[in-house]
Amino acid sequence: MTPFPDQPVGQFLEQVAARTPAPGGGGAAAVTVALAAGLVAMAARFSQAQLADAGQTASRADALRRRATELVTEDGQAYGLVLEAFAMPRDAGTGERDERIRAALERAAAVPGEMTRIAAEVAGMAARLATEGNPNLRGDSVSAAILAEASARSAACLVDINVALGGLGTTLSRSAAHNVAAAHAATQQALAGHRMP
Repeated sequence: MTPFPDQPVGQFLEQVAARTPAPGGGGAAAVTVALAAGLVAMAARFSQAQLADAGQTASRADALRRRATELVTEDGQAYGLVLEAFAMPRDAGTGERDERIRAALERAAAVPGEMTRIAAEVAGMAARLATEGNPNLRGDSVSAAILAEASARSAACLVDINVALGGLGTTLSRSAAHNVAAAHAATQQALAGHRMP
């Protein structure tokens, strides 16, 4: 698969819709938080009169956006390793297949887990911009928070699925749930006083 940053958006959407294992939910969640980070960066750049650290906020959002776009490809690769591990013959060495499956599922849970961390941070920045930034960009900031929360929730679901499938314990799921809660709280802050249609 061509790395996401090098693809036209239309090509990526065609790949999501195709009858192929990846990109799927994880790639979609990563793209969603990348979009949210892009909106945060834009809103910050328009908020230099309101926020002394607007430039730093924009730079941080850019870094998170770049990392999220890398995760699109990494998620597809992680899922590919899961498929390869499950395709191994059941008699392939004593415990070798089980070890490969567990390692692949740990990676497949870690990638969306990182998405939830990025999403929580992006949502927090979006909330601050919605309440303290340029009021003309409030809609963009609120949209960024909502998108970031949606990404966090989607990615956390994928974490939980891989954790359960691999019997990986609760640490990754707990961390993802914490990030979802943080993203939700930030979105509520961004929405405060905003009349929904």
